[in-house]
Amino acid sequence: MRILLAPMEGLLDYRLRDTLTRIGGFDECVSEFIRVNDTLLPSHRFYRYVPELYEGCRTKAGVPVKVQLLGSDPICMAENASKVASLGAYGIDINFGCPAPTVNRNRGGAALLKEPDLMFAIVKAIRSAVPKEIPVTAKMRLGFDSTELALVCAKALEDGGAGEIVVHARTKTDGYKPPAYWDWITKIRSTVKVPIVANGEIWTAEDAQRCLEISGCTDIMIGRGVVANPALALMIRTDRNQSLTWEEMKEILFQYWLSLEADMETKSRAGRIKQWLHYLSRQYPEAEKDFETVKRFTNLDAFTKYLKSKVTLT
Repeated sequence: MRILLAPMEGLLDYRLRDTLTRIGGFDECVSEFIRVNDTLLPSHRFYRYVPELYEGCRTKAGVPVKVQLLGSDPICMAENASKVASLGAYGIDINFGCPAPTVNRNRGGAALLKEPDLMFAIVKAIRSAVPKEIPVTAKMRLGFDSTELALVCAKALEDGGAGEIVVHARTKTDGYKPPAYWDWITKIRSTVKVPIVANGEIWTAEDAQRCLEISGCTDIMIGRGVVANPALALMIRTDRNQSLTWEEMKEILFQYWLSLEADMETKSRAGRIKQWLHYLSRQYPEAEKDFETVKRFTNLDAFTKYLKSKVTLT
């Protein structure tokens, strides 16, 4: 079994990738999407989103990172894929699943699930532009507002040259509302020959087991579940049945805060730690208490003072 770490725009960036892969259990990561419009992006844009490119496209824990691109112009997507491949990308992933309205209005992410012919063209262009030894993969949902084109879209990705497809088992309009329709992944697996990775609503090791049984997949991708329970990948793949203690999490949170202080603009730092505490509150009552306190903070100095006093080992 392989466990992939999902991208989460605005939270699961290279800092949190570093943190979570150090805790362990992952075989591969996918970066936050890099939006491609009508231009060839400068190198520094790729390095900003995926600084692991400086280190063989691996996290400090040695876990490889695929670079995810989002866009609708096959030629421009291919040119940018070729460029990031030349910078040392481990692999190229293509986003056909983002449900954000701002992305969809600009013909990106899940909006393309209404255009399987364009999905095919994008994947084919990228596969042709990237050296054959670099994997090209894709992530999709079951559809935009229905599952009517799910099998057609999956086949379009395979025919275009995608070597693997991650399927988030919900439509765009489903958003992140439970349940995830893992049974639909079985239908996709019976339609295509390339490996399928199951994704969606995996919060516990038991969820992972049920997902694998229902979908028939051997590999999974997790995102929100591991942000809420950072030991989840280890719990899925080993006999470990305990989450990290809150004392352990306090140290991890503080180190994460230091990484934000090191290179994130001031106005964004508080939002990131608030987001993570919000997810952690699903697993840790202590995180809920801290979240209820810090969510009211607007002054960064007060925020920093609180973290240094409360989110460090005692």
